[in-house]
Amino acid sequence: MMAQKIKESELILNKDGSIYHLNLLPENIADTIIFVGDQDRVSKVTKHFDTVEFETQKREFKTQTGVYRGKRISVISTGIGPDNIDIVINELDALVNIDLKNRTIKEAHTSLNIVRIGTSGSLQNDIPVDSYLLSSHAMGLDGMLLSYDCEHICKKEIEEAFINHTNWSDKKSRPYCIENGSELAKTLFSDKTFTGITATAPGFYGPQGRVLRLALQDSTLNSKIDTFKFDNHRITNLEMETSAIYGLSKLLGHNAVSMNAIIANRANGTFSSNPYKVVDDLIKYTLDKLVK
Repeated sequence: MMAQKIKESELILNKDGSIYHLNLLPENIADTIIFVGDQDRVSKVTKHFDTVEFETQKREFKTQTGVYRGKRISVISTGIGPDNIDIVINELDALVNIDLKNRTIKEAHTSLNIVRIGTSGSLQNDIPVDSYLLSSHAMGLDGMLLSYDCEHICKKEIEEAFINHTNWSDKKSRPYCIENGSELAKTLFSDKTFTGITATAPGFYGPQGRVLRLALQDSTLNSKIDTFKFDNHRITNLEMETSAIYGLSKLLGHNAVSMNAIIANRANGTFSSNPYKVVDDLIKYTLDKLVK
């Protein structure tokens, strides 16, 4: 029986056969991929590489692939937000698990290791600025993953406890909770890392409780998030990508871990005196862990 071809309107390719948004061919990427939000941060990772063999950029999506201490790694800038993650992970998966020429799904599945290196603000007093945080789970407040059949990967007990604790508005998307890629997390964990649930917001201002000129739907939501606990789990930080990375990776059979450089502590109002250093230190820490 012939495999069904994916329509051109669903799998969009450029004239050279590369995937539409990322402008990549399968041979351009490694099985281990580091995500950064800022396109200027790509070279801050690859400056540590022994060699860089490939580079391309389309829109905010910049990719460099090279070798660090004998290991081939790709670094990709995703831009900000879960909507961009939807593009990046689906297109990366297509590169390794779809025959782009024939537009058919490959019989043999390839699993990617995906590590986000990003900045974040701590919500807890005991997680200081200039520290590293490994996200054990992501609590998605963004709703993006709910466009997919995802209930079988969600931590429903944690979700229900969070909804009840926050008195979550039913006018908003239902929160969803996804666990990290546990084997990859073991590789990246050490006594230098804090762990906790990372909440992913769909925006930077109102969705994260910031007030400029607009009133919030729930002005007490941040304090409710800060005080949420489920067994030994608590929400430790807030950012804009991890839930989409964890959710799509889990659905597509990839391993994902989010590594956060804590540059602010919203609980005590402090900010790192040298945020660039903590990010660079986390980059070097992550690279060394990946090759070990």
